[in-house]
Amino acid sequence: MAYELNEQKKIGLGLIGFGIFFSFLGVLLFFDRGLLALGNIFWLTGVAILLGWRSTWNLFTNKANYKGSVCFVLGLFFIFVRWPIVGIILEIYGCIALFGGFWPSVKVFLYQIPVVGWIIQYPVLLLDRLRGSPA
Repeated sequence: MAYELNEQKKIGLGLIGFGIFFSFLGVLLFFDRGLLALGNIFWLTGVAILLGWRSTWNLFTNKANYKGSVCFVLGLFFIFVRWPIVGIILEIYGCIALFGGFWPSVKVFLYQIPVVGWIIQYPVLLLDRLRGSPA
């Protein structure tokens, strides 16, 4: 496997997973403020543990990432002051702006996971087969 997963990175990935789960559950339950805040705390802690505290600080304070950082923090603020819909929209934009450069690495990592990689690649393989290109 191209990426080494030690215990600390496994904990970081688990916290990110919990953060995404609680945020999704908060959106499903009509933008429940408590679940969204808990999801954000888990997600931020998981990112900090996965990337490392200094790398996370550098990511959020990098001059090229100011727009994404400000949108994410402003979205977190709006969730805490009871405007969860506006907060989620700002956070999603902030995450896309902050982590847009990581998508190729994430895609390669997800392709290497046995079941998840097959599920992700299946629509592409199906489209190639429907077009008639040789496999």
